[in-house]
Amino acid sequence: MEIIFLGTSSAVHSYDRSHPAIVLKAFGEVMLFDCGEATQKQLIFAKVSPMKISKIFITHYHGDHILGLPGLLQSMNFRGRETPLTIYGPKGLLKLKDAIYNLGFCKIDFHIEFIEIDDGTLIETEEYIIKARKVRHNVINMAYSIEEIKKPRFLREKAIELGVPVGPLFGKLHKGFEVEVNGKIIKPEQVLGEERKGIKVTYSGDTTPCEELIDFARDSDILIHESTYKNEDKDKAEQNFHSTAQDAAKVAKESNSKKLILTHISTRYTDCEELLNEAKDVFESTELAHDLKVITI
Repeated sequence: MEIIFLGTSSAVHSYDRSHPAIVLKAFGEVMLFDCGEATQKQLIFAKVSPMKISKIFITHYHGDHILGLPGLLQSMNFRGRETPLTIYGPKGLLKLKDAIYNLGFCKIDFHIEFIEIDDGTLIETEEYIIKARKVRHNVINMAYSIEEIKKPRFLREKAIELGVPVGPLFGKLHKGFEVEVNGKIIKPEQVLGEERKGIKVTYSGDTTPCEELIDFARDSDILIHESTYKNEDKDKAEQNFHSTAQDAAKVAKESNSKKLILTHISTRYTDCEELLNEAKDVFESTELAHDLKVITI
């Protein structure tokens, strides 16, 4: 699993930070979370083909999180994309769709499915679950979690001991199906070990610190949390429904997350080390995101 930060600024670009966008490469897919301006250019620098993006998840509709989307979609079309694309976002996504399709001369020939979402499970496969949860911003904002489904360990020797021949029946048992061997039924629980927890990644979008996010991010391996302000500007964070770096650290600590990544940094700060230090005072396992930072899990 690989996380690539394409843009880590808030509101406006800085010299070295672009608008928010994050790539997740996992489960044989490329997924994009938010799509601010310059996302296309950053994909080039990150050596990620936009043609491989299968899903896009939008947290909310402030311009810094969506204004790269019209150009990205038109570029996909220009390059001859035929593979369908799915875009998820809170209520208002269909209005955004209409705006994109009516912006200039917009020609999109490949199929795009726009899905307006609410709290709950969005996608569940044999490999992963993606969920969404409303958190607290001054517009509707969805946080997202991606959790790996890890099958219990297959007890090979136990299966052989029970008479199961090495081969396809192993796979059926590992997937949870009973099998019959010489007239005897072998159940999955007889040959499977303890449940194993897969990797969980949670992305906050824009939010003020809240119980909803603490609950949603519970036991995350990686919590990506906005940290727009320093402590000295906490009043601005509260007025604008954003978080300080220390707010993000408290959410990480209270949610029992293993690692916190700070992003969505205000351009008012040229020295971001102070943001990092303020967070580390509360939650030591904290890193500061920068454009094109890559995290491999």
